[in-house]
Amino acid sequence: MKPTVTPFFHDDSCTWTYVIADPATRQAAIVDPVLDFDAKSGRTSTASAQQVLDHIGEHGLDVRWILETHAHADHLSAAHWLKPQLPGATLAIGEGIRTVQKAFRPIFNLGEHFPVDGSQFDRLFADGERFAMGDLEAEVIAVPGHTSDSLAYRIGDALFVGDSIFMPDGGTARCDFPGGDARTLYRSIQRMFALPGDTRVFVCHDYAPGGRAYACETTIAAQKAGNIHVRDGIAEDDFVAVRTARDATLAMPTLLLPAVQVNIRAGALPEPEDNGVRYLKLPIDRL
Repeated sequence: MKPTVTPFFHDDSCTWTYVIADPATRQAAIVDPVLDFDAKSGRTSTASAQQVLDHIGEHGLDVRWILETHAHADHLSAAHWLKPQLPGATLAIGEGIRTVQKAFRPIFNLGEHFPVDGSQFDRLFADGERFAMGDLEAEVIAVPGHTSDSLAYRIGDALFVGDSIFMPDGGTARCDFPGGDARTLYRSIQRMFALPGDTRVFVCHDYAPGGRAYACETTIAAQKAGNIHVRDGIAEDDFVAVRTARDATLAMPTLLLPAVQVNIRAGALPEPEDNGVRYLKLPIDRL
């Protein structure tokens, strides 16, 4: 069955957020919502998330799921802000979030009181789990490699791949974050490539290489035919060599430090200190 997919583009982080709806029942899910954050001023805004909420209200959608593909390093999640406004919505991520939390707890010196069991989320998905969204069946596919918690969600004929692959001319995600591994990513992508060729593929980011228009949708067949890093015929060792060499040239994402601190908390900001102000940490010479 074919879900209705509505994309929302976040210019500052080149992130695509999706609202997926079952046309028959109007049950819906949100994938990878963004909280606006200005790193220069430290100010947050919910303008982008409000656009998503407005769309949901205008179309009378019943949101049952807020789905994170992974703990993002390039934008803050708006899941925590959205959840109380969507009664009955379950906030979910992959069970690999526990590994990510364990990796970053000492980096940010969060202390033993910070849970690393994923309990900040309502649901931790294991590979192969299935769930319903109205008359649509959804499947969870673990796709580690970019991060250890990365998931893809197959909902009807649509696949939401997170950062594992981009549009074919954008290639694949970097693998140099804690828990990342190029060989693992290659094998994860081969699992997705085993899906039917007409499966619609929705990417989490697009950077418009060559100055083309921003895009969010492709297919498994198009990826296998033309992905610049991992198309058919590219061997695992060759991919690992290219991916590792490219990663060595990449700067850290601008928002990595604030984003990961928030996103391992399921989008919640740190608690206010005794002066009523919330603070994010900036570890020096740590990464």
